[in-house]
This record gives sequence, C-alpha cells and structure tokens, in this order.
Amino acid sequence: MSTTLVRHTLVFDGACPMCIRWMGRVRSWDSSRAFEYVPLQDPSIPERFPQLDPDALAREMHVVAPDGRVWAGAAAVERVVELLPLGRWVSWIFSVPLARRLGDRIYRSVAANRSRLGCGEHCGIEGQV
Repeated sequence: MSTTLVRHTLVFDGACPMCIRWMGRVRSWDSSRAFEYVPLQDPSIPERFPQLDPDALAREMHVVAPDGRVWAGAAAVERVVELLPLGRWVSWIFSVPLARRLGDRIYRSVAANRSRLGCGEHCGIEGQV
C-alpha cells in the first residue's frame, strides 16, 4: 500500500534573493514536508494553477491547497505558519486584534522593497531552492 503525500504548493519569486533565502528557511522548518516549493518562473505554473494571476504572483507569494484554495501575501504567511510543525506555537498571534491588518501592511512594505532588503552575491544562496 503506497501513500501519496498531499502537499500545499508555495509559489514564490525565484528571481528574488530575499524570497529564495526565506524559502530555504521555511524548507528547513518543514520537517513534515507540508509544502512543494515552486518559483513563479516555473513554466508549469499557468497550466497547473490557471486561477493564479501572473501580476499578483509577481507582487506576493501564494499558497495553493490541494483542493485549489489560495492564500496570498500576509494570508499566505499565516497559512505557512499554521502548517509548519512548530507553527502552532506562534500561529495564535494571528488571532490578536489588528494582527492581520498589521501583518498585511508589513507584508506589503517588505514585498515592495524586497530587492533592497534581499541579500546579495555574498550570501551564497544561488541554486539552494
């Protein structure tokens, strides 16, 4: 009897050093293998996920559930935290009043400035995702 691992797909900007670095961290925390990590530049994205808008993908990361539900931006971060094995210890923070609104603002600000916030050639992340 074989069991197939059903995972959420985490779509991120594979051309962004900061995004690559963070996906490496998430991967290291993902001991249950809850995610498949796919850069938005993957040519299979439009066929696999026709519901995803290419412009939105360029602005923020997305998480796609096996049933097709989609989370984007700060909501995607929240979903990632919920699904990580140790995430239950910190996911409660999203239920604090105003946390989601603040999370959205922080996410949008970081995403808009990610090229300036990312690491450069010195960090050695090439090809790690």
